[in-house]
Amino acid sequence: MATEEAAAAASEIPAEEAPAAEKVPHKLQRKWTFWYDNLSKSKQGAAWGSSMRKAYTFDTVEEFWCLYDQIFRPSKFPTNADFHLFRAGVEPKWEDPECANGGKWAVNCSKNVNMDNMWLETLMALIGEQFDEADEICGVVASLRQRQDKISLWTKTAANEAVQMGVGRKWKEIIDVTDKIYYSFHDDSKSQKGGSKGRYGV
Repeated sequence: MATEEAAAAASEIPAEEAPAAEKVPHKLQRKWTFWYDNLSKSKQGAAWGSSMRKAYTFDTVEEFWCLYDQIFRPSKFPTNADFHLFRAGVEPKWEDPECANGGKWAVNCSKNVNMDNMWLETLMALIGEQFDEADEICGVVASLRQRQDKISLWTKTAANEAVQMGVGRKWKEIIDVTDKIYYSFHDDSKSQKGGSKGRYGV
């Protein structure tokens, strides 16, 4: 009888009183780092990227939401700044070995209308490993400008057209864009030979 009473009492324990073991953070498959570059504070003549700063590295779902809600939401960003989310250990620079032979998909957007949503959907897709070509992706950049904001998805093997097209199609689906988007090689961007529309389009 005592056993039955104990079982009945246990079944009435509120969910919030459940053992602490159930509150273990949800680990991500890999670590990610937020970077920040306030271009308006760059000294004249300074090398590109000299004002870029590593902000936070995280590897749990809980850390991500805390950082996103408090800091890394585009509607909170100042104009003329870049925010990045890249795989830990990869710097958001063309010179980084993981990025050197890569390129980027880019889409223009409005900070006031859809940038928050497109940025968040992209971040969740990255940390949630939603891309079949996840190992190909270096990270994503949100660029805030006076005239036109932009989000760019960086990948590491620009010459592999099949892989890049797969990434591009998936990203369009994730951010719910119907207009055509284009992929440019970092080498073309550096030499100014790539043209405004890039090499691939989906």
